Amino acid sequence: MEVLSTIVNVVVLIALIGVLLYMQKKHVSFSKRVFTGLGLGILFGVSLQLIFGRSSDVIKDSVDWFSLVGNGYVKLLQMVAIPLIMVSIISAIIKVKAKSGVGKLSTLIIGLLLFTTAISAAVGISAALGFNLKAVNIEQGEKEQKRGEYLNGKLADVEDKTIPQQILDVVPSNPFDDMTGSRPTSTIAVVIFAAFIGIAVRGIAKKKPAEAELFTKFVEAVYAVVMRIVTIVLRLTPYGILALIAKVTATTNYAEIAKLGQFVIASYVALIVMFIIHLIIIALNGLNPVTYVRKALPVLSFAFTSRTSAGALPLNVDTQVKKLGVSEGIANFSASFGLSIGQNGCAGIYPAMLAIMIAPTVGIDPFSFNFIATLIAVVTISSFGVAGVGGGATFAAIIVLSTMNLPVALAGLLISVEPLIDMGRTALNVSGSMTAGLVTSKVTKDLDVNVYNAPSRVEDVDGGVTA
Repeated sequence: MEVLSTIVNVVVLIALIGVLLYMQKKHVSFSKRVFTGLGLGILFGVSLQLIFGRSSDVIKDSVDWFSLVGNGYVKLLQMVAIPLIMVSIISAIIKVKAKSGVGKLSTLIIGLLLFTTAISAAVGISAALGFNLKAVNIEQGEKEQKRGEYLNGKLADVEDKTIPQQILDVVPSNPFDDMTGSRPTSTIAVVIFAAFIGIAVRGIAKKKPAEAELFTKFVEAVYAVVMRIVTIVLRLTPYGILALIAKVTATTNYAEIAKLGQFVIASYVALIVMFIIHLIIIALNGLNPVTYVRKALPVLSFAFTSRTSAGALPLNVDTQVKKLGVSEGIANFSASFGLSIGQNGCAGIYPAMLAIMIAPTVGIDPFSFNFIATLIAVVTISSFGVAGVGGGATFAAIIVLSTMNLPVALAGLLISVEPLIDMGRTALNVSGSMTAGLVTSKVTKDLDVNVYNAPSRVEDVDGGVTA
């Protein structure tokens, strides 16, 4: 009976994929198909949990099959992420306009990412204080204790390192090893290595123009191939989101969420407030924030369901360039830097809220001005090198809590709601990188305002138009 039920569930998923394929054949816009996939996935996942129960073998076996589509899609995006970062950064530096300058662009983007991270830390602190969140009020069960022990084990990786040493970790010593994602700071290390290659090419262009031109043509050829792969993978977005959100809604423990409801609500209030701040920043730069929301929603929806900023990289760059009018160079810089620097959700709001919650357990007044100021500074500096994949927030929390001399294990109290909160954090991370790219492009006057303000019919990843 269980096997039959699993087969039926898989068949239903295939049927829903068929609906999305039919919509594609009818030339329904990419954005509409993404949101249709999101809606169908939510309805399907909730229905499965109501019928079979979250912990049933049927649900377990069904979502295992769903992962072929959902996690398979995420893996394909992660597959192309490092090649895209490498070739995009090199190409961007080679082609960057002299008036903008590599140094100026990098400084602006990184500065914006760190600035918004500092603000997000303040927002997280305000939310934790406003909702009176305290770690001592959270019940600690076996699962929470195991999570705490795990975090204490991870603490050994960073507790003996000073902040300068942690920043030094982002410098690549073996870039080819970093291309395998062997370290939490691998992504930013690859960005730095690619930047050195691009700067070197610009340097030899004056002395050895023939060699520089040959290498540039090679990079352009590789870039064209990588972007074609990106386009092919992005076409799978509606199906990936359908399977991912169905898995999430079918397996979420809503009872556990209810127990920690106050923290979940406080977290999402902070995330929403920070997203509104992104919109205010965009508006202050003379751009319509409503336009940004409408055009950024598909990539933010993917980030929300997949919980991976790195996986969202191709869609992030594509959206900035084709829908928001950001230049390719700036889009690639901001999306790549945003993977490991200044993640507003994972490296900003989350560790700040945890520190405020945990501080009273060791006799620290969380309302202390010195404590809050120090916390904001530590969160901002520690946001360097946070991996844009699942677990990045944990890494950031360990660094911040250990630096502030707070017990790391208490962060394990929130394990039950981690996936739910991580969805919102990841979406905010991606929005932060897109905001940095958009504002930088506007400041350097590289923004194509006509593309940004274009009504709704812009080029789609399917080669059609977006409604």
